[in-house]
Amino acid sequence: MSWVILMGSPALADDPCADHIPQAKPQNASRDIVGQELDQIMEQGFMTFAVYEDFAPYSWEEKGKPRGVDVEIAGLIADYIGVTPRFRFVAAGENLEADLRFNIWKGPLIGGSVSNVMMRIPYDSHFKCRVEQAVFPGQYHEERIAIAYRTDVYEEDDKPVPAYFRFDTVAVENDSISDFYLTSFAGGQTAKGVRRYAQMAQAMAALNAGDTMAAMGPRAQLEFHAGPGIAIHEPPLAGLAKSNWTLGTAVHFAYRPLAYTVGDAVQDALSSGKIKDIFESYGLRHHAPSW
Repeated sequence: MSWVILMGSPALADDPCADHIPQAKPQNASRDIVGQELDQIMEQGFMTFAVYEDFAPYSWEEKGKPRGVDVEIAGLIADYIGVTPRFRFVAAGENLEADLRFNIWKGPLIGGSVSNVMMRIPYDSHFKCRVEQAVFPGQYHEERIAIAYRTDVYEEDDKPVPAYFRFDTVAVENDSISDFYLTSFAGGQTAKGVRRYAQMAQAMAALNAGDTMAAMGPRAQLEFHAGPGIAIHEPPLAGLAKSNWTLGTAVHFAYRPLAYTVGDAVQDALSSGKIKDIFESYGLRHHAPSW
């Protein structure tokens, strides 16, 4: 059968990997650089997790102690395997591919080693085809874009939607999905209402202080940083290609037994309600993956 005929097959037309270009595999390197087998992890008694630094409510350090939703879920994974978790707080790179390269399959540009698992990885079937050096087990949450607003400004039956920001002010994290969306929405008419901040925490601080009328961003961050008199809702977002996405973990592609075990650990924690409990302990609503 020719390639042209294969491309015309209805089954392959829906295959997200049908048109991907294979990537170069990692070069030979010592195991202390590229990772460890599950047996090695169990023998040494600990495993390493890469989590984003200064990224509440997901992961941050408080008086030298790791805290956050992702930190606690990582703890459940380590406990399931029977080892102690160790955390590497890492800065976000230029893009997700760079984060996976530095933290999962190749290592930092200067010194250091990869982690056994990286937390908070958006799962997408097309993305997994582009990054062959990692696998993505253990999806544990569906993140959603939402709008937080002041209840002394908006009535219950008149909650703000994007079109309102032609006139009303809205806080966003700079260069985020919400920033790009509101800057271009309705031919750019809502751009003048946008107020940009370096981090979502700062955007929510502005909303809490009354400096803006609303804020837009990932629901969990809005919930965590919301002060008194702040409500949150999820209106339809016309023209936004992706207003929600599934979050999971990443593991080096060579360590499939580890990846399978991480997936089992997350599924066990979802089924038992432990992950839901973690979210609720931080004042967040847990949205289990929809599949």
